[in-house]
Amino acid sequence: MQDALDLWDSVSTALEEQYSALNAGRLRNDVAFDPGLAMAPLPRAWQWLDGSAFASHGELMRQVFGVKEQQKSSRPLMYKGLSHRFLGPREDVPLPSEEDGIDFEGEFGVIVGDVFMGTTKAAAANSIRLIVLINDWSLRHIGPIEMATGFGWLQCKPACSVAPLAVTPDELGSNWRDCRVDLPLNVCWNGREFGRASGYEMAFGFDELIVHATYSRDLPAGTVLGSGTVSNSNFREVGSSCIAERRGIEIIDHGKPSTPFMALGDTVQMSAALPNGSDVFGRIDQAVIRAGRPTQALPS
Repeated sequence: MQDALDLWDSVSTALEEQYSALNAGRLRNDVAFDPGLAMAPLPRAWQWLDGSAFASHGELMRQVFGVKEQQKSSRPLMYKGLSHRFLGPREDVPLPSEEDGIDFEGEFGVIVGDVFMGTTKAAAANSIRLIVLINDWSLRHIGPIEMATGFGWLQCKPACSVAPLAVTPDELGSNWRDCRVDLPLNVCWNGREFGRASGYEMAFGFDELIVHATYSRDLPAGTVLGSGTVSNSNFREVGSSCIAERRGIEIIDHGKPSTPFMALGDTVQMSAALPNGSDVFGRIDQAVIRAGRPTQALPS
């Protein structure tokens, strides 16, 4: 995948021809796709930059952490996270302790080609090669401790998980508009529906997030940018894409949260489908387990 991103202009036509031949049944020795065997589309990447582009998520998180309301800013929020490992869609997720406040965060992301410092919105939009579905794991009880140091997140942001399929924007048709994914992100916790918020309600499109990220630096091909937790202003109707939001709603409604964070053994499922029901990215389906000794080598 990284080679294809590095050589996109010279290989994309051939890859599209191969894709068309596969769909038409003209490829010899083709093998049925098994998502259970799939790694993340990019098992590791040059960079992982995560935004927070949904206003309702920011407001609910303010309630969760008891942060005073601040003056609204025209600048997107973004941090740089762990990129040397992205978990596959069916991998168990090893974490140190359920006392850390284990939470899932469903979001959409894009993978870009080379983008130069000081890019324009139009060039940023044209740099988007692939769209992905991400579970950005968080340890909520550690987050406030790290934020209070004024030096950023580290322990509270373990490796993200990525759905098995990365798709080109044209695969979404009219559901890719204004550099946003205009589809609901379906989240289930232990098999029960938890949320179906739309990805369109971003305050900043992915083109604007890319412009922000390239103010003072180039982005190499293979950089992954996230939307932040998908969240809608009508959250009581569509639910949430993370537990912390549910707890924020409970604080607003009842004065205190009642929904616990995840326990060891809990599972989370995430997917997104076109209006005709066609699955887009494949399904994330994972269980949380206690971290122990390494069971496999890091991806090469």
